[in-house]
Amino acid sequence: MKPFDYTAAQTVSQALAGGGAGTAYLAGGTTLVDLMKLEVMTPGKVVDINRLPLRGVSADRTGLHLGALERMSDVAAHPLVADGYPVLAQALLRSASPQLRNMASIGGNLLQRVRCGYFRDTAAGCNKRRPGSGCPAVDGENRGHAILGTSDSCVATHPSDLAVALVALDARVRLVGRSGTSREVRLADFYLLPGDTPEREHDLRPGELVTRVTVPALPWATRSAYLKIRDRQSYEFALASAAVALDLRGGVIRDVRLAVGGVGTRPWRLPAVEDALRGRAARPEVFESAAALAVEGARPLAHNRFKTTLLRRTVVRALTNLAESR
Repeated sequence: MKPFDYTAAQTVSQALAGGGAGTAYLAGGTTLVDLMKLEVMTPGKVVDINRLPLRGVSADRTGLHLGALERMSDVAAHPLVADGYPVLAQALLRSASPQLRNMASIGGNLLQRVRCGYFRDTAAGCNKRRPGSGCPAVDGENRGHAILGTSDSCVATHPSDLAVALVALDARVRLVGRSGTSREVRLADFYLLPGDTPEREHDLRPGELVTRVTVPALPWATRSAYLKIRDRQSYEFALASAAVALDLRGGVIRDVRLAVGGVGTRPWRLPAVEDALRGRAARPEVFESAAALAVEGARPLAHNRFKTTLLRRTVVRALTNLAESR
């Protein structure tokens, strides 16, 4: 690990004033510290933001509000989340390990870096880490990589389970800048496709912090779930996942929210699948037909062609499980 300056901020304005080029912000540190040890990230300054008043889980008529510094395990266990938005609780509990969930923050989870092996290997080229150095995964080992939203410059999957569930629920992030001004951005728009600039992963501008996440009020989100398919049952990233909320009345799908993970360069909302489900009976053939739309535009690679089939089956299974639940 390379030397760096360390400071602990007491307020948001102090944290932002201490930022700038070459600065990293430390919350739980479960990603940052690893990448600093590998010298994938080499900030000259680290600003500890754990003392900032960015905590709390609350709900009002506008929706559910999560402080950016809330720990993942605390949010998953909170009754407002576990009872009102089980898809969020399940996505959190299927992330990482208990030890990491006890440390990792909500904001940090949403900003975590990709887990592509080439990104983490400083001896390899990687356009995210060193723009213009190429993407070895395109022709190399790519079993766990994306089939949706890829470009010739990057095929890395987005790593966050929580982000998939939040995108399904149309969540927004609140961003505060140095001047004290704030803005809210839909999380689905916050994440950027790699295109020719894969080093730009999100719309967080210089001098901004994520301070809060808001999930719009959705009474029928009580019938929601997160299904994660992976090589092992803990401490593993998704090969495919689906976050689903279902408004089911009289056996008919009145409304639905659906996003998938493990297959896209960002959390991938499926509006065509949602449209194919609305107003239809909750039957296997309806789920199968709608799920076929999930892979539109997919660009599988040499080692991850199985993900097209896996994605369809994951969507069908998630819908079936939820429709059959009480």
